[in-house]
Amino acid sequence: MSSTAPSPSARLRGLRPDWLGDPRVWRTEVLAGLVVALALIPEAISFSVITGVDPATGLFTSFTMAVTIAVVGGRRAMVSAATGAVALVIAPLNREHGLGYLLAGVILAGLFQIALGALGVAKLMRFVPRSVMVGFVNALAALVFLAQVPEVRNVPWAVYPLIAGGLALLVLLPRISTVVPAPLVSVVVLTLVTVGAGIAVPTVGDKGELPSSLPVPGLPDVPFTLDTLTTVAPYAFATALVGLMESLMTARLVDDITDTPSSKTRESIGQGIANIVTGLCGGMGGCAVVGQTMMNVKVSGARTRLSTFLAGVFLLTLCIAFGPVVSEVPMAALVAVMVMVSVATFDWHSVAPGTLKRMPAGEIAVMVVTVACVVATHNLAIGVVVGSITAMAVFARRVAHRTEVTAVPGPDGTSVVYRVTGELFFASSNDLIGRFDYAGDPDEVVIDLSSAHVWDASSVAALDAIEAKYAQRGKKAGITGLNTSSARLHGRLSGELAGHH
Repeated sequence: MSSTAPSPSARLRGLRPDWLGDPRVWRTEVLAGLVVALALIPEAISFSVITGVDPATGLFTSFTMAVTIAVVGGRRAMVSAATGAVALVIAPLNREHGLGYLLAGVILAGLFQIALGALGVAKLMRFVPRSVMVGFVNALAALVFLAQVPEVRNVPWAVYPLIAGGLALLVLLPRISTVVPAPLVSVVVLTLVTVGAGIAVPTVGDKGELPSSLPVPGLPDVPFTLDTLTTVAPYAFATALVGLMESLMTARLVDDITDTPSSKTRESIGQGIANIVTGLCGGMGGCAVVGQTMMNVKVSGARTRLSTFLAGVFLLTLCIAFGPVVSEVPMAALVAVMVMVSVATFDWHSVAPGTLKRMPAGEIAVMVVTVACVVATHNLAIGVVVGSITAMAVFARRVAHRTEVTAVPGPDGTSVVYRVTGELFFASSNDLIGRFDYAGDPDEVVIDLSSAHVWDASSVAALDAIEAKYAQRGKKAGITGLNTSSARLHGRLSGELAGHH
């Protein structure tokens, strides 16, 4: 009898990542990681300034976040690093209490994210509608573009032709060859031009000093007391929520681009682990970075964890081993790359005249509100929350207006049947009370709910009020046609919702 059990070598092949045996995938992932590492450097330094810490702290943060999430995250090819959203939330801890409290806040935020992930917070993503997702993507593209504006103000005139040249390379190179990512070629060419010709323009080195050694792990220098916990906890919880929101939205975006699923629960827990590691290594916390993720996935074509891992490794290697070389990279080269990322990220179809003409006004309003909130606050999480609440309000209003009440007089004139059609919930049940002729109806009234569904206590209270109004006039109102779940809810709550005196 022949055995069907796989051999040890076959089992090992099954455990190996699919990129190990493909040199083309290796090349794509390695070069994508290098491009992302270069793009992370100026942003990490900028976010360090926002938080009020040394540039090295932001760079260490991006290194530890990227390397850790590459191993424990739920979405392949997604990049996590220091971000503006997290920096804005956590910065007050550093300003008011010092670096030790900031690090404690980052570690606690990581613990909160692990707990939220285990509790299934990722499932809330199903309540984010498509119009909010489109608004999130367009707002992200706008933020990436607006972040480049300071880099073109009050700069030497040579910056502008360099940006134009970089954009030309980014547009034309992919039409000739995709062997080497266009962003990497653009960065290298513009660096050689500025150094070779001695052109004085702002460089990465102008943003701050690059680190010269590895981070040393250790516990934050704070008293481990209840007072410290109460000081740190509010900032940590806000950081956890903002980081998870941005990371899960980014993961969903990458899911759509690559047409592959990912574990949002694993991603939530992974973000927590990455923040704990980052806090212990002296970092300021972070989450998924959408701009660099788009550069990795959409522009460079990366699809595996290798690109994310190498982005972190290359980042630290470039800073420590090749600091002087990286410092010479002109900001104009990175501005050109990020402008191209914003153009590629924006959903142009969503604002095409034909799309806007067909789209319901409520959906357009939700998208506009999401974009406006994000651009105004520079916080993607706030935009998503406000956009989702707006979408719920628009949906509730639309469904509420679909509830209809039709009166059919009985054949003998001594009764009337009211047929109610639609969804009965808080937005529609308030109008329901005014749809009955309490004074003019005969003594017997039947309310037929066979084409309706009772969703909440507001609807049960409205039905109770209708029966009470008829009873006050000596008339009897009966409810019929309730489906199983509606009857169960009505039976449990009817008569229990009115105030007792």
